[in-house]
Amino acid sequence: MTLLDVNLPRGRAKVMKVKIAYLVFAYRNPQLLKRAIGALSGEDCKFFIHIDQKSNMKDFSRIEGENVFFSEKRIPVYWGEFSGVQAILLLLQQALERSQAYDYFVLLSGSEYPLRSGKYIHTFLEENRGVEFMSMVKMPNEAAGKPISRINTLRIQSDKPVRRFAVRALAKLGLAQRDYRRYLGSLEPYSGSTWWAVTRDACQYLLEFVERNRYVEEYFQTVFAPEEMLFHTILGNSAFRSRTRRNLVYEDWSARGSSPAMIDDHHIALFESQPKVLLNDVYGSGEALFARKFSDDSLALAQRVDDMILRKETGGRPVGHDHAA
Repeated sequence: MTLLDVNLPRGRAKVMKVKIAYLVFAYRNPQLLKRAIGALSGEDCKFFIHIDQKSNMKDFSRIEGENVFFSEKRIPVYWGEFSGVQAILLLLQQALERSQAYDYFVLLSGSEYPLRSGKYIHTFLEENRGVEFMSMVKMPNEAAGKPISRINTLRIQSDKPVRRFAVRALAKLGLAQRDYRRYLGSLEPYSGSTWWAVTRDACQYLLEFVERNRYVEEYFQTVFAPEEMLFHTILGNSAFRSRTRRNLVYEDWSARGSSPAMIDDHHIALFESQPKVLLNDVYGSGEALFARKFSDDSLALAQRVDDMILRKETGGRPVGHDHAA
């Protein structure tokens, strides 16, 4: 029997319930986020939420509860910049400082919706206890769209507009390149998806590594999409690498754009057609427990997912919905 056997017969072993900290850094879709929290909520999970400083907190005022904690400190988050890493680090620190010892930390963006019930997700993590769910590949990896230029090209953040403009001009001439090995030494670069579900030990290791190796954090402040590389590089060069599997989030990158496709009826039909939503790509194989991207404009699709979960997990069929599988 392996660590990844998730269909263990009842009575074979007693497994303690895991405690889950959901880390969400969001900037929109308050209705979707409220609904997702309701779907996932249980006695053994809490939600730690960072709302982009550029967003209006009043839009999220209806999200409340004893299991919901908003970050008091908020920063403006810009796409593909180090501010995303800063928001994630804030959430990690906030959750780790709580008196309750969470076993898993699940990072989401607020545009996901669970494909299984909160109870199912808890059971899945209990039966896969110790696995780090972080999609990663060693760079370069063209199949994953992770060329070495991702880490070697200098990129300046938005809060330094003059320098940013100058470096962009140099980049077009191929003059903004550097060799990561001069700065990161023996660290091999890894990259992957932003979204992950990792253990408490791994999270503590991430924070301690960043604290002890400030030069690594400084280097990743000037790369594109550091949230897809910093955490992966740290764990990829550690003992945690051997217990890492692909992440738990379905995303449709088939159009090969700068962001995944929005979830639509086609995707829901795909989810409905499978007993489990299974993924198999350059990051490996595994089950998807969440899908991205939904929005406040697609709450009807979230309802279809709720109906699907009910059918899969209880055999029930809710009244008023007649969707073809």
